[in-house]
Amino acid sequence: MISRVGVRPAPSTVIAIVLGAGLPLAFVGVFFAWPVGAMVARGLFADGMLDLSGFAEVLARPRTLRLIGLTISQAALASAVCVILGLPIAHVLYRLRFRGQRMLRALVVLPFVLPTVVVGVAFRTLLREGGLLGSLRLDGTFAAIMLALVFFNVAVVVRTVGTTWEGLDQRQEEAARVLGAGPVRVWFTVTLPRLAPAITSAASIVFLFCSTAFGVVLVLGGTRFGTIETEIYLLTTQFLDLRAASVLSVTQLVVVVAVLLVAARARGTRTAQRRVDSARSGRAPRLGDLPNIAVTLVVAAFLALPIVALLLRSLRTADGWGLGNYLALGTTGSRNALVVPVWTALGNSLVIAVQATAIALVIGLAASLVISRRPRSAGLRRSLAGFDGVLMLPLGVSAVTVGFGFLITLNTPPFDLRSSPVLVPIAQALVALPLVVRTILPVLTGIDGRMRESAAVLGSPPWRVLRDVDLAIVGRPVLAASGFAFAVALGEFGATSFLSRPDRPTLPVVIFRLIGLPGGDNFGMAIAASVVLAGVTVAVIALVERLRVGTMGAF
Repeated sequence: MISRVGVRPAPSTVIAIVLGAGLPLAFVGVFFAWPVGAMVARGLFADGMLDLSGFAEVLARPRTLRLIGLTISQAALASAVCVILGLPIAHVLYRLRFRGQRMLRALVVLPFVLPTVVVGVAFRTLLREGGLLGSLRLDGTFAAIMLALVFFNVAVVVRTVGTTWEGLDQRQEEAARVLGAGPVRVWFTVTLPRLAPAITSAASIVFLFCSTAFGVVLVLGGTRFGTIETEIYLLTTQFLDLRAASVLSVTQLVVVVAVLLVAARARGTRTAQRRVDSARSGRAPRLGDLPNIAVTLVVAAFLALPIVALLLRSLRTADGWGLGNYLALGTTGSRNALVVPVWTALGNSLVIAVQATAIALVIGLAASLVISRRPRSAGLRRSLAGFDGVLMLPLGVSAVTVGFGFLITLNTPPFDLRSSPVLVPIAQALVALPLVVRTILPVLTGIDGRMRESAAVLGSPPWRVLRDVDLAIVGRPVLAASGFAFAVALGEFGATSFLSRPDRPTLPVVIFRLIGLPGGDNFGMAIAASVVLAGVTVAVIALVERLRVGTMGAF
C-alpha cells in the first residue's frame, strides 16, 4: 500500500501513539535529557548568561586536542579492523552450514556483552609480565587498548552484516557466475553493494562504542591513553572542572548524534531489502572458503585467549595452584580493602540488574509498540523516527555525563533520589533501553498489518488486538531482550561508579577498586571476581542465544 502524504491521521491513531509514547518520553526526559542538559548548560551558561567562551578555551588546550584526536583515531582504526575481520567471519557463520556453528556464533557474540571491567582485567592479565602474552610487552600501550576494542566490538560487525547476508537471495550471485563473472567480480558488483548499508551501519555503531569506551580504556590506558570519556571522568572527579567537562560532553554529543543519523539511515536501507528464508540460504563449505575459515579460526582463538588467561590466573595463588582467590571472595580483602565482601557485591549487582531489566523492558516494549506503527501521515512517521532516534541517544552519550548529571539534578523534591536505592537501577536501565528497543522493534515491524486488521474486523477491541497479535508474537524476543538487558546492567560501570553507595557497591565497582589497590591478594581477588561476573554473563547469553533472536542484526 502506498502511503499518501498529507493524509490526516485518524484521531484514535494519534491518541494511541501519544499515550504509548508518554511513558518512554517522560522516563527519557526526566532521567536522561534533564541530567545531560544540566551538564551541558554548565558549559553554555555562566552567571545565568549564555557564554560560549568556554568552548574556545577548552577546545584550544593542547591536551584537549590530543585527546579528541586520540579518541577519533582509535575509534576509526578499531572500526576498520572490525570490518576487515568481521566480513569473512560473517560469511563463514551466516552463509555456510557446518557442525558446531551455533557454538562458534556464541563465542563471537560473547565478548560484546562481557562487562567492560572484565575485558580490561582480562587483557591486563593476558599482557602483563608473566601473562600468556607478557613477552610482547604490550601492557599499558595503545596496542593493548586497540586489541581490547576489537575484541569487544567485532561481534557487532559479524552479527549486523551476518544476519543481513543470511537473508539475501543467492540467485543474483548465481546468475552472475553463470554469465561468466569470477568470484572477485561477483563480490564487488553483486554482493558488496547489497551489504553496503549493513556494513555502514555496523561501522557506525562500532565507531560509536569505541569513541565512548570508558571501562576498557580506564583499566588498560589510565590517563596516558585517555579519551574524551575518561577526560570527562577526570575533570569531574579529580579537578571538579564541570565547565570543561560539559564542553567535552557537548562535543561528544554532537559526534554521537551524527553517527546515529548515519546508522539510522543505513538501517532504514537494510530494512527495505528483500529477505529470503535463512534456512535455505546456507551451503556446505568449499575449497574457496578456506581463507575465510582460516580468518574465523584465528579470530576465534584471539577471542578465547583473554578469557582463558583470566581463568588460569584466577587459580594461581601465592602458594601455587588452588581456589584461594575464590575463597577470599567471602572476605573484604587484605587490610579490609573493601567495605563489603565480594559475594555481597555480587548479590547487589544481581538485584539491581533485575530491577534495571524490569524498568528497561516496560519502557522499551511501550516505545517499540509505538515506533512499529506505520501511520499514513508523513509528519507522524517522521515524528516516530525522531522518537526512535531519541531512545538511541543513551547508547552513545557519556555514562559519566549521565551519572554526574544525576548527582546535580536529582537532589531536590520531587526528584530527590541521590540517596535512593532506585537511582542505580534507573541509570542502568537507560543504558539497556536501546538494546531492548533494537531487539523487539524489528519483530514488531515485521508483523503483517493485515493480521491486526483481520482481528479488528472480527470485532476485537484494540486492547485485545494488541494482546493476541503483537504481544503474542513478541514473547520470545522480549525474553531475549530481558537477557541482554540483564547482562548489560550487570556489567555497567560508568554511571554506576558515580552513583553506587560505598555500603552497596556493585561487582564491577568492587573489581575496579581491587585492581587499583596494592597487594597480590587483592589483585587475585579481582581476577576471581571477574571470572565469576563473566560466568554469570555467559550463562545469561547462552540462554539468549538459545532463543535465537539476532539482536546485533537489529543495529
